[in-house]
Amino acid sequence: MQVTESAADTRVLLMKNIEQTPGIRYRELLRLTGLVNGVLSYHLSALERANVIKVNRESRITRYYPVNVSDKESAILKFVRREPIRQILLFILEHDMCTFNEIVDHTGKAPSTVSSHLKRLRGAGIILIRHGEYHQLYRVAEGDLIAEVLSKYTASFTDKVVDNYTEMLEEL
Repeated sequence: MQVTESAADTRVLLMKNIEQTPGIRYRELLRLTGLVNGVLSYHLSALERANVIKVNRESRITRYYPVNVSDKESAILKFVRREPIRQILLFILEHDMCTFNEIVDHTGKAPSTVSSHLKRLRGAGIILIRHGEYHQLYRVAEGDLIAEVLSKYTASFTDKVVDNYTEMLEEL
């Protein structure tokens, strides 16, 4: 099957957005490209079949990555694209080990929110918990890898308004 020039242009546009923002979600691509749902879905499927993008489908969330992003990096990126989680990880990296209250104080988020983020990060193996005499201490499992991903992809993270909006929708 031959790809028309218009289809090729659309796929180039999609690749550009996916490369600039690894871990981008379907809705973000809809908004950024101005494509309609069916057209976007068609071209993303074609890119996936051609093995030029990787697609991560989890529950209600689908994320798109260039093929050069490793599985380890994509597992981290899906978390660090959210500002509160980046804050938590950067704080723990900076201090090596932190208590729950220190993390709550630093982020300014509700303890329940911080607890939820820490639970997901622990479940993904991104952070570890060491039980101290009086409290738990949190540390990053692979600090060098997390620091590398944060450094490498910082420019690709969405702005705070979009981040907060997505976070709000996920909690509904």
